[in-house]
Amino acid sequence: MPFDASKDKIIKKWECKETGLIISINKYAGGEAKVQIGPRAAKKKNSDQISFLKAGRLTVEDILWLYDIIDGIKEEITAQTSIE
Repeated sequence: MPFDASKDKIIKKWECKETGLIISINKYAGGEAKVQIGPRAAKKKNSDQISFLKAGRLTVEDILWLYDIIDGIKEEITAQTSIE
């Protein structure tokens, strides 16, 4: 079964202003909520246009930012997941 973008739902999204890294909680076709790391939003040189890149390797700034928001991510995904 191929991927269907209309079935992919973003529950919540965080974006690091300094590095452009995006962390989101997604659900696909009513399935389990999962955390996605990436993409990374970046401005194109000599333009105001934004492009999206793979997250790739995380920098120290990315890790410190992730550390700051991890409790919010944990709360949100726990609320979306029924843990028995």
